[in-house]
Parts: sequence; C-alpha cells; structure tokens
Amino acid sequence: MQTVLVIEDEKDLGELIVFHLEKEGFHPLLACDGTSGLHEARRSKPDLILLDLMLPGIMGTEVCRLLKGSEETASIPVIMLTAKGEEIDRVVGFEVGADDYVVKPFSSRELMLRVRAVLRRSGEQAPKASILTMGELVIDTERHMVTVSGEEVLLTSTEYKLLMNLAQRAGRVQSRETLLQSVWGYNYFGDTRTVDTHITRLRTKLGEAGEMIKTIRGFGYKMEQP
Repeated sequence: MQTVLVIEDEKDLGELIVFHLEKEGFHPLLACDGTSGLHEARRSKPDLILLDLMLPGIMGTEVCRLLKGSEETASIPVIMLTAKGEEIDRVVGFEVGADDYVVKPFSSRELMLRVRAVLRRSGEQAPKASILTMGELVIDTERHMVTVSGEEVLLTSTEYKLLMNLAQRAGRVQSRETLLQSVWGYNYFGDTRTVDTHITRLRTKLGEAGEMIKTIRGFGYKMEQP
C-alpha cells in the first residue's frame, strides 16, 4: 500500500482528498500546515505528496524547495494543489521542483489519475545497463544517481526521467509533445511550456553538462555527445 501525504489547510478539502485516496487503496496522511507537513514528510517518507500552495506558516513553494533540496526527501514526487491557475504560478511550482500541478477546483477522478500517473513515473524500473556516460555527465541507472565531474546532482523524479529520456535517445530530436507523453505520461492539453520549464531547470542543475541539451527551435529538444 503506497503512502500519500496530503498537506492542505482547508480541513474539509483535506479530509475529502483523504477519503478518495483511501477508496483508491492508498494509505493517506494529513497535515494542515507547512511546518507539520514538512515534519511528517521527513518522518514517514511517503511515496507521494499532495501539497497546497497557499499554506499558513511556511508557504507550499518553500516546503517543496526544502524537500527537494534535501537528499533524504528529494526523490519524493510532489503534486502542487492550488486555486491559482496563472502561468507564473505553474512556473514557480515547477521551478522549486514540483512534479505536477493541479488547479482547484478539481474532480476527484482527475486528481486520482494524476496521482497514479506520477507514482507510475517515479516507480518505473531503471534499465539494466547500469552506467550511462556522456562526457562529464554520468548516470548510474541502478542507483538513480547523476554526477557531473564527480559531483552528485540532486534531481527530482521528473527531472531524472526527462534526462534519461534525452540521454537514451542521444542525437534524436524529440518534440515537446513527444516528451510530454514519454515523461509525464498523459496529455497536458497543449501546455508544452511544462517541458521548457523543466529543461531550463535541468540545464541549470547540470551546469556545463547542460549544454549538451540542444533546443530545436519551434519543435523540441535533443541531447548531443560533447
């Protein structure tokens, strides 16, 4: 049974999400503010976190940033829940490491589909070839570890899958739509800017090695050996 931590300050909504998670066979935990949510995430190491953006005390974006910046919790996928739907809010959520973004009001069916899709992505097995090397970039697929010039780079589960997708298809151009299908596992209703945001964040984390990710203007991306 997979554990899902819900960090939501609206009590009725939090309990409703917990109810639907239980119905779907998950083990839900509920925290009502950022501080207790952060503590519970570190204590229980859930399989996934549903995180409200607007929280009392510590904001959801700061909770996400702290989780993704810590080695013990960086690999836990996070879905942001928020009443804000503007593009800038989505971008901020992705920039601090969120794996997905759901705008309130949402249907329970949509939320459960997103939960299962993100869990499926994060739980997929790594390929059997254990080491993938591209210049100073080394990907240890058995340990899900990425290093550049010998220094470990902490990636979210979505960033790691995006990097693997590009590295395993090095030299091949992939459209943004193809990357959405391959990495996120479902349609984003044409919102291909999700890919651009994650590529930018990935390049930043990889430093000079990020220059291997090439933009194909008006189409998508490819990764080239140095």
